[in-house]
Amino acid sequence: MSAAVLALGATAGTQLQLDLGRLDHPAFSLENLRVELGEEGRASLVTAGRLSADGRVFDNVRLECARLHLAAGELDCRDGRLTVPGWGAPANIELRLNPARGSASIKLRGAELGAVSVDLTSPARATVSFTDLSLAAASAMLAPAAGDWGVSGRFNGRLVYRSDGARSDLSLTGKLQDGAFASADGLNAAEHVDLDIDVVAHAGARGQGWKWRAESAWTHGEAYLHPLYLTSGARLSASGLLTASRLDLDHASLSLAGVRAIEASGSLDLVRRHVLRGGLAVAEAELEQIGPRYILPLLAPERAASTSFSGKLSAGIMIDGGQISGLDLAFDRAGFSQTTSDLDFGPVDGTVAWRSDAVTTAALAIGAGRWQKLTLGAFAVNARLSGHSVDVDRIAIPVLDGKLVLTDLALRRDREGWSGSGAAVIEPISMRLLTTAVGLPPMSGVLAASMPGMRVRPGEVALDGALVISVFDGYLQATHLKVIEPLGVAARLYADVEARRIDLAQLTETFSFGSVSGFVDADVLGLELVRWRPVRFDARVLSSPGAYRRRISQRAVQNIGALGGPGAALALQRGFLQFFESFGYREIGLSCKLARGVCRMGGLQGDNETDTGRGFPIIQGGGIPALNVIGYNRRVDWEELLARLQRVIESNAAPVIQ
Repeated sequence: MSAAVLALGATAGTQLQLDLGRLDHPAFSLENLRVELGEEGRASLVTAGRLSADGRVFDNVRLECARLHLAAGELDCRDGRLTVPGWGAPANIELRLNPARGSASIKLRGAELGAVSVDLTSPARATVSFTDLSLAAASAMLAPAAGDWGVSGRFNGRLVYRSDGARSDLSLTGKLQDGAFASADGLNAAEHVDLDIDVVAHAGARGQGWKWRAESAWTHGEAYLHPLYLTSGARLSASGLLTASRLDLDHASLSLAGVRAIEASGSLDLVRRHVLRGGLAVAEAELEQIGPRYILPLLAPERAASTSFSGKLSAGIMIDGGQISGLDLAFDRAGFSQTTSDLDFGPVDGTVAWRSDAVTTAALAIGAGRWQKLTLGAFAVNARLSGHSVDVDRIAIPVLDGKLVLTDLALRRDREGWSGSGAAVIEPISMRLLTTAVGLPPMSGVLAASMPGMRVRPGEVALDGALVISVFDGYLQATHLKVIEPLGVAARLYADVEARRIDLAQLTETFSFGSVSGFVDADVLGLELVRWRPVRFDARVLSSPGAYRRRISQRAVQNIGALGGPGAALALQRGFLQFFESFGYREIGLSCKLARGVCRMGGLQGDNETDTGRGFPIIQGGGIPALNVIGYNRRVDWEELLARLQRVIESNAAPVIQ
């Protein structure tokens, strides 16, 4: 402490005036300190040109004392009022200072502030007690920037500092009650927070930093730290070393509902705000609890309402130089369900080990799965991991009585996402089992595919080769397959499809459409599906070439005409209709070019026919009686067309032709 008497005298109303130089203490310093002792019956005044504490500077501090005594080098202020610009209303204060000994006793109380008691017995011994301290008022005084966060709550506790020259000790114990804050953007907030705090620290004389230990328990309240919603119940125990430029976390243990244990360690560069190294271990986390609360908000917040978890997960994360350098995962009967993409997997058992600079492995056993309406059998995934690369030799996923086999998968991840290549094969799947599983009328035949070229790009999977379905004694073949956002909410599939020599007798019998004998070919170009519903294509169906029996029943004729809507007509010799249950035909042809929800219809000549108002031929008759089906409505609403087809299929009533 340095102090100098600059002036000693008296002015009107002042019995004695002392101008002092500077008072220094490890906790604060006062500059331009002046003491004015009032005459009997008048208040005394203490002013400081500047108060410095904890890096903050306050100018023109004013202390009025109803009773002020100055004796034996000690200043004693009773019934005082302290005014500091920027602190709001003046606070009541009791103050005793002994500059020579470096001791002080300060008791500060305000209606909004609460109470703070500071006892400095020497520069090496200090005790600060807090009673119902208002965080709102304290932050306005000491950290105005915190006012942007709307900090509030009350704190009761005690801060103790001791030093003997060789060692310094610091401890803080207390309890925060009804704490709250809210950021201006609304992305971070808390309310009704109760928090127990216990911190002890010690430092040596060599300036090597503070060794510290902290315990904290969150006993009440809730918080939202974007994107995480948190509730009370957590307990934290931690220890480490703090220097001016670095924080070392030797060990931390967090107790959290739904997790057996969480432990961490690491080092933080305080100057650059950069994690130098770190490690986090999570043991036996209940996915049903932590999945919706922590995993989804961080990884896929848009799917939080549609995703559920089961089983347990253990994990370890390693950080070096601010980057994740290692990740370990262990699954214990884990399960995953996503309703928007109709995808389920589980139980999943196994481990994943990844290092940024080494080749490691992943070995997972998936007990079952479901995609859309397809149930998947048990399968295994064994992969080699190297940096941002994943390689898999073979995955065989049972689907009904067949398999989806993926081979030679080589995936790489960059800033844009995952990309790579591979091959896919679908081993024959019974169409009878497949159609029954997806709720369609049973069909005979098989589905198989060989796609030797599979290319993966961010949000896209493209397939070379063909997917072939053997059905109705013919086949369907899909080529140029491409899927956009396959696991997304609005997954899109693109393909070109050709069908050859489809047996109409089997087809119409399967879908209760009437009876038609013969064969047809079909081409569907530029097919685009969104969530498995067509939104665009250019399709044409035409009788297959060759010699074969060609007959069509009354009911099938009427149903084909019904698809054309009210504008459809039957051009036939009606007088003979009642005597015939079926008719011969020469050729069948129908086309639909779908775009923007509207199907542009065509007949035997496709969409190129001239619209003369006479309609377009769908069935060209052959034999006696002569039968022709003519369509007149060129533009048909796609959803209405589907509804008509559904009504035709579901109707079991015999057609009535007038």
